[in-house]
Amino acid sequence: MQEPCTLPLDFGGEQAARDLVSGQEPLYSTSLGCAYCADSLEIMRGIPDESVNLVFTSPPYALHFKKEYGNADKADYVEWFLPFAREIKRIIRNDGSFVLNIGGSWNSGHPTRSIYQYKLLIALVEELGFQLAQDCYWYNPAKMPAPAEWVTVRRIRVKDAVEHVWWFSRTEWPKADNRKVLRPYSKDMIRLAKRGVKNTVRPSGYNIKDSFTAIASGGSIPPNVIDDETPSELLKFGNNASNDSYTKRCKEVGVKIHPARFPAMLPEFFINFLTDEGDLVLDPFAGSNTTGKVSEDLGRRWIAVERIETYLEASKFRFGMA
Repeated sequence: MQEPCTLPLDFGGEQAARDLVSGQEPLYSTSLGCAYCADSLEIMRGIPDESVNLVFTSPPYALHFKKEYGNADKADYVEWFLPFAREIKRIIRNDGSFVLNIGGSWNSGHPTRSIYQYKLLIALVEELGFQLAQDCYWYNPAKMPAPAEWVTVRRIRVKDAVEHVWWFSRTEWPKADNRKVLRPYSKDMIRLAKRGVKNTVRPSGYNIKDSFTAIASGGSIPPNVIDDETPSELLKFGNNASNDSYTKRCKEVGVKIHPARFPAMLPEFFINFLTDEGDLVLDPFAGSNTTGKVSEDLGRRWIAVERIETYLEASKFRFGMA
């Protein structure tokens, strides 16, 4: 079992998270957070300005077919999402961040891609004034080879394996520290450090300095691709998409598993990177509340909002609730 995070007695925890949401009772709460079955626009409108350190979320994608968890049409997606984004920009702190996981989509009946997510990106930056701190990507090799018409039948396209994860902020200087998400050095890097390398200049003009100095930093700086090599403390305790307590319990009691979960390592990376212990994380499209569970495990306060009660009720399993 993972050791629970211990915080100072005056930290506030669940009550502090609850106090930020006026006039609403959570479906359930823990020592650090609250889960609300509600319209996230309504919830966010009740949260004071500059109260949240990180909004991490994955809203329903604009697919060319409808999903049971609800998704806006591509033609209307930007207009649908901007009201949520305005509230997000208002409630995050000046040094806070907004991380958005959004998948791509094919044009219905055609072997070409929609650009709806890029239209959203432009609107968030040019209309709402978000700063694009960095574009990141989630490498997901388990994605299905779809659309079958183009990928597995006619064989004229290859399958998708990445999704966009855009990191936005209110200012150009959001809180961030990549030393908290360093990767272990590769065997080649360790061998090179032991052997030593002379200072040299690559043809590109990049200066390579003594590798002993470089390796003293404690790990390699991670790339902007989140994949199976991304370090994860939580995965050691089974907090992932295939064998976590949520999935096992749903199967045991015959509850439908949320069909669009992301792995714990995705929010874990950004929560570690962009927040400190005790900070507040909000997920306005919580689904099965992976973000809340990861936040709890990492000692962050959290608020989760999901409008479909069945999904949120089942998310209690992540916290060992019946």
